[in-house]
Amino acid sequence: MILGYCRVSTDQQADDNRSSLQSQEDVIRGYAMSKGVDKFGCQIFVEAGESGNTRLFKRPAGAELMRIARKGDTVIAAKLDRMFRNSTDALVTAERFKEEGIHLVLFDLGYEPITSDGMSKLVFTIFAALADAERMRINERISEGKAKKRAKGGLTHRIPAYGYRRVGQGREAMMEIDPAEQQILARIKQEYDRYGPAGMAYKLNADGLVRRDGKPFTRSFVYELAHREVSQ
Repeated sequence: MILGYCRVSTDQQADDNRSSLQSQEDVIRGYAMSKGVDKFGCQIFVEAGESGNTRLFKRPAGAELMRIARKGDTVIAAKLDRMFRNSTDALVTAERFKEEGIHLVLFDLGYEPITSDGMSKLVFTIFAALADAERMRINERISEGKAKKRAKGGLTHRIPAYGYRRVGQGREAMMEIDPAEQQILARIKQEYDRYGPAGMAYKLNADGLVRRDGKPFTRSFVYELAHREVSQ
């Protein structure tokens, strides 16, 4: 049995980049055909909108693949980073497959199972480390991009921090000051040392003020707000 695995990281990628999932599946089915395996002997597990930071066996489709895989089966992914979160995860899982007699093919590393011999494992280890390095560079670029967007007033989180509100939709969403919430923040800053978190929460609630979700202010929430910067 050939068990293929495909993944994209977010729901948006699953909607906007269906071709990525399809191209991964095409690679897997092409491999199966080259081995004389028809569609009934090839099962595809698709993970649409699942972060690569989650280990394979903790992802819904990945867990099902791991449960079904048996000795003599071949597990295949089009690319190493579609299946594994880092080199350690990849090496540990590959070793487990090898012990259980399950072949692992990562098509971007070669056509033969990387669990087959010492040289394959060496190549796999090197490429896994390179994939880790690339992932680190991507994360750095994402962080830099968020910092630039934040500097321009762009929204980098789905829910803006207290004191701000969301304007616009999708990637065009911006963050602007919410005057009412900023007034509450300023008041907390001014009176917090005098009343403390519990007393401050009591005073805000007594004045008929509520949180963004309509719930009363709590001691812990006031404490959190007291340590935030107030926008001028």
